[in-house]
Amino acid sequence: MASGNDLTIVLAHGAWADGSSWYKIIRGLRAAGVKSVAAPLPLTSLMDDVAALERTIDRVAAPVILVGHAYAGAVIASTRNEKVRALVYVAALAPDESETIGDVFYRTQPHPQAPKLAPDPQGFIWLPEEAFAAAFAPHASAEEQSVLFAVQRPIAVSCISTKVGRPLWRDRPAWFLLAEADRMIIRENQQFMAERMKARVRTHPVDHMPLVTAVAPVLAVIREAVNEATAS
Repeated sequence: MASGNDLTIVLAHGAWADGSSWYKIIRGLRAAGVKSVAAPLPLTSLMDDVAALERTIDRVAAPVILVGHAYAGAVIASTRNEKVRALVYVAALAPDESETIGDVFYRTQPHPQAPKLAPDPQGFIWLPEEAFAAAFAPHASAEEQSVLFAVQRPIAVSCISTKVGRPLWRDRPAWFLLAEADRMIIRENQQFMAERMKARVRTHPVDHMPLVTAVAPVLAVIREAVNEATAS
């Protein structure tokens, strides 16, 4: 039987973020004796992001639990790596086979304070600075919001317009932290995806970035996945 010390948590960041967005979660997992590593996703295409995730998985020993935030829900579900024991979705998007990120992101009306998204001439989408306080991380401090804006990584349009294959959540246990106060991916949309994937849903009154603004619920849902994976 495996133990929590045998597992590695592989963390995948979403759009407009980078690996540093997981800093508080990495620190909390380390304090609990759980190893973790953040996958550096280029956000240049879904294929590129899955390849980057695979490289990160290849660097660590089995078994692995994948944790994806927002856009990265599609990335963690696109690997078929045998090391993966479970998936954890943190306010994440979960397209089904033959769907795109855009299909599930835009299936409902956006929150009134959500930013209007449009690509730049190079085909990348950036978030304006005011969006970090209005929608991306409204529960964060002003200092945290300014750092998130400064380190944001833009996402290519091709990332959200590529159809996915059979998602791994159909073949592995999954957990879903549903962010009730999310203004980027509204609650109803998250509920639809979580129920469709038959995930263990854990609902909290948090914003789109609980990995920064509400660490305890994120750590709790990861630990729940760890406990089940190590009990089997």
